[in-house]
Amino acid sequence: MKPLTLHLIDLSVPGGSITRHEPDETLVRVDDLGITRGDGIFEVAAVLHGTPLALEAHLARFARSARMLDLPEPDLDLWRRAVGAAAADMADQPGLTAVKFIMTRGIEGAASAPTGWALGFLADDPAPAQAEGLDVVLLDRGYRHDVADTSPWLLAGAKTLAYAINKAALREAERRGADDVIFISSDGYVLEGPSSTLIARIDGTYITPPVSLGILPGTTQGDVFADLERQGVPTRVDTLSVNDLETAGAMWLCSSTRGAAPIRTLDGRRITVDHRATELINTGLDARRQ
Repeated sequence: MKPLTLHLIDLSVPGGSITRHEPDETLVRVDDLGITRGDGIFEVAAVLHGTPLALEAHLARFARSARMLDLPEPDLDLWRRAVGAAAADMADQPGLTAVKFIMTRGIEGAASAPTGWALGFLADDPAPAQAEGLDVVLLDRGYRHDVADTSPWLLAGAKTLAYAINKAALREAERRGADDVIFISSDGYVLEGPSSTLIARIDGTYITPPVSLGILPGTTQGDVFADLERQGVPTRVDTLSVNDLETAGAMWLCSSTRGAAPIRTLDGRRITVDHRATELINTGLDARRQ
């Protein structure tokens, strides 16, 4: 990730304020709870030619995560302006950029306002993953599928800064010679990737797991389904088992900056890569950028 622009959001004043800074400036305190505890939330919106993509869906998910963590309700207009300002700074950048926007609980041990900022950066080129596909492994997340209902304090389905487990899972995938991960619940339900949403095509229907399993609402997956539905292609939100994945004709992992990347192997088993469908899906995603 190459930082390109930074906007600090002062949440301590009524209505908030936004100031532009150089991305290498030192602005976050070492006793900020986002640093010391991972106590905060974030979103990443892809940007092309200065326009953030699926921003309203990202803002809605940002607010959802804030409620789950008992953080102050974010002023979405303020955050919309901050993300828009960071995106506009990158309008002349070739290729795909992105904005990561973050809110932490603030300074540890102080009755302070949350800390917020929007960081614009150059995103990795998604073309290789889209063209070549991904080698993926299944990893047990260690929770039952109903963890969001039985144990809401575990924050399943919130996009928090506490990403150590997700990063550990990706390192485990690398140790196994793979690129990415699909988490499964301890009782055998298919969940999501560390930073992606799964779509499986089974008998011609595109299926993604429901957020009731304690997973994030997929912003990119939502756009994919909306485009498929406009074309009359059947889609469904439904539970999937590991056995269901064995019947899938094709599968994709979807994320904001990677688009829809096909899965070419799952636990070493070869999966058909439907290049034509992948191209059509990503063309539909690209149309959001016009």
